[in-house]
Amino acid sequence: MENNSKTNNSSLPLRRDVKMLGHILGEILLYNGGRELFETVEKIRLMCKVLRESFETTIYEELKREIAGLEPEIRKQVIRAFEVYFHLINIAEQNHRIRRRREYQLQEEANKQPGSIENAVHSMKGHDITADVIKKVLDGMSLELVITAHPTEATKRSILEIQKRIADLLKNLDNPLTSNKEREKILGSLYNEVSALWQTDELRDRKPTVIDEVRNGLYYFDHTLFDVLPDIHEEVEDCLDVYYPDHDWNVPTFLRFGSWIGGDRDGNPHVTADVTWDTLIRQRRLVLKKYKDVLIELMRRFSHSTALIKVSDELIDSVRRDEMKFLPPEKRWTVTEELYRRKFAIMIERIRQVGETETGYRTSEELLADLHLIRRSVYLHHPENRELKLLEKLIRQVELFGFHLATLDIRNHSGEHEAAIAEILRKVRIAEDYRTMPEEEKQALLQKLLEDPRPLLLLHEDYSHETQEMINVFQLIKRAHEEFGKQSIAVYLVSMTQSVSDLLEVLVLAKEAGIYRLHVDGSIESDLHVAPLLETIDDLTAGPKIIETLFNMPVYRNHLEKLGNCQEIMLGYSDGSKDGGTLTANWKLYKAQLEIHKMARNYHVGLKFFHGRGGSLGRGGGPLNRSLLSQPAETFGDGIKITEQGEVLSSRYLLEDIAYRSLEQATSTMLEVAAHVSKESEQDFRDERYVQAIEEISAVSYAKYQSLVFEDQDFLTYFNQATPLYELGELNIGSRPMARKNSAKFENLRAIPWVFAWTQSRQLLPGWYAAGTGLESFAKKSGENLALLQEMYEKWPFFRSTIDNLQMALMKADMTTAREYAALVQDNEIRARIFGNIEEEYKRTKKVLLAISGDSELLDHSPNIKDSVRRRNPYVDPLNFIQIELIKELRNMEEPDEELMTEVLLTISGIAAGLRNTG
Repeated sequence: MENNSKTNNSSLPLRRDVKMLGHILGEILLYNGGRELFETVEKIRLMCKVLRESFETTIYEELKREIAGLEPEIRKQVIRAFEVYFHLINIAEQNHRIRRRREYQLQEEANKQPGSIENAVHSMKGHDITADVIKKVLDGMSLELVITAHPTEATKRSILEIQKRIADLLKNLDNPLTSNKEREKILGSLYNEVSALWQTDELRDRKPTVIDEVRNGLYYFDHTLFDVLPDIHEEVEDCLDVYYPDHDWNVPTFLRFGSWIGGDRDGNPHVTADVTWDTLIRQRRLVLKKYKDVLIELMRRFSHSTALIKVSDELIDSVRRDEMKFLPPEKRWTVTEELYRRKFAIMIERIRQVGETETGYRTSEELLADLHLIRRSVYLHHPENRELKLLEKLIRQVELFGFHLATLDIRNHSGEHEAAIAEILRKVRIAEDYRTMPEEEKQALLQKLLEDPRPLLLLHEDYSHETQEMINVFQLIKRAHEEFGKQSIAVYLVSMTQSVSDLLEVLVLAKEAGIYRLHVDGSIESDLHVAPLLETIDDLTAGPKIIETLFNMPVYRNHLEKLGNCQEIMLGYSDGSKDGGTLTANWKLYKAQLEIHKMARNYHVGLKFFHGRGGSLGRGGGPLNRSLLSQPAETFGDGIKITEQGEVLSSRYLLEDIAYRSLEQATSTMLEVAAHVSKESEQDFRDERYVQAIEEISAVSYAKYQSLVFEDQDFLTYFNQATPLYELGELNIGSRPMARKNSAKFENLRAIPWVFAWTQSRQLLPGWYAAGTGLESFAKKSGENLALLQEMYEKWPFFRSTIDNLQMALMKADMTTAREYAALVQDNEIRARIFGNIEEEYKRTKKVLLAISGDSELLDHSPNIKDSVRRRNPYVDPLNFIQIELIKELRNMEEPDEELMTEVLLTISGIAAGLRNTG
């Protein structure tokens, strides 16, 4: 199997790799499936390739007949052949990204890679950004990436590990010093790994448990993030030393990773308090193992003898004291003069005993103090301008990861807190039916409870299972703070925040657990941030008023004061897009940030915006650096958090070089934008004409979206029948149910399967629908309006990002294939009307996007991405066609057929790999 798509010379090595991997897969197909399988795959592949180059109805119909006529056994193998090919293409493309980065590093100084940290620092120097401005930016800069398990990675862990080994082998092939004999060995190993990939079952035999998901998340910390995060900080420091040599740079820790896995309870009954505790234990166990391994390596290297060098007196004193206090004689380092090894022996033992005995470190700060003590001593006999990188890196790692590895956010639905508070208040006879009280009365009651030091919970009282579990969660947070430190769980997120009481309820529950404490003298302590999650269009509109009301409450301001006067606010991209369409949702999100930012400044409250972006375009996805650029420029001084969804983890963080590149691009974007904003100070960052234009476009787009999704009574029938929605429910890719409360209602359907189903059917409706109507309507109103849109695309990063993502969605969509899915709709009138609407809007959107961007074809401005999509399309097509045939057969059966369903699930997995999107 191979692809000969036309592309530029820079991608020739990529084409070579794809061709080589295709030949290897072809050999494996011949060996495992015989000539018939190989020829069938080739025939289908060539027909799809011809159709993509020049559509011909006769070949199209022949292709459909060929696929419909496949016998079940060979059909399953054909599906697997195309899916495995996508895995190989993905690996080859990642390796090519690594290759391009290496080529830039080998070039002359003048050729700095766009998006690199060095390029950002060089650019700042060229724009006369001073060292003082950069120091101010670094002191305030904060980017936290939060890994999630929903949607979970559709690819199994064993598949990921094979992919990593294949990637390493491809990288070795690029080594110019590789001999012919070594090359043959590498090719042999490649064959073996691709063969293993072919012979490994892609599908899980059961849904993963939450702890399975925790293990998967920890894999990335173990294999890449533990080393890459300190490397990013080191690169920033090194580049600043080069371009601003007259300043002493000590870059603060600005880039961290958090997690939702094991803490996200919203709609997932499997995330219990016990599971969250187990998660925290596993996170600590991993980070302690990583520290121990580094300390053992440092102990090997620090063979310095006091017979030859002078160490600090404080090191000598600490070794004598700590050996007696923490280390039994049989575990002490026996060479008296090797003071560093004696110290490291103590530290290794104390790491082993963390959480086990009193001899273990109680906090990561104690470990950090020992490392700084060693550092001070080392530079008495070693020049400071020749840093001992491994020691410096470990210091940074302890600063980054503590003893908790990653801050675990807890999230739950606002309705769950309300139900628990209602039951608790009924038990103590404060409110018989809290849930029916007017919002103003709820707020007054909750404030009164927060100002009363007396507890609400009754001893030995039987609460409902749901309320008791809620109580357990808050008690767990209190225990976690005592056992793992307050950074182990720092934020409690409230899904579907629609009122002020939704947040005050969480604070009351925190008070009952002792996380929020009111003392008799009136002073308070508060150790948990309470963050609203604004998701729907209505919530985003109401959000600024909710936040301002809270800021006007003395009890809430006192709580904020104890947390450094910082309020975290999460913005949900998924439900807003599902509710109002992608263009309107993105504008409402942008607008909400502006309003909240301006209001918070008036109250002297700092903000941290948490962007709940999905991996796919319909849920706010896209490259990390582009996501950052699409934020309002003035909010860059606020802290930024962004979710890294399960389906992008392997593409961004499986390989160390790719992880570095992704984080480097994000860091360089943060640096450049924040520095320019800081320099410009109070400048208005948008032309008011742009705001007026997008307001008008958004309103028209919203009306168009609502008219189809909410006002057409047959829309849900179309959606259910023209996509593989229900078949997705059988794919074991996540521990969470597809819908909240397992309800079939549209409002309870999660945005993840909503987007996943549209993506599989190549309609990708959530990623682009209704944007074209809004943009075209504005453009046609006046001869000057198109020119204004072109100016907005040129000068406004938010608008450019929006238009580019719309182009990407259209490029991945395919109306020819979508029409075949529409044919699954049983009612002819519904099918013709709704698909006709979608197809017409697709054409309209494509036309206006090209007019705005000035491109001749979609993604002309991003040739690498465009080539990637084109490279994949001929291989996604057969999987779509096979999926349609299987769904027809499956839905016509009276009894479900397990083998048929397995084949459907294989096509789902293959299409996800091909489009590099799930939910």
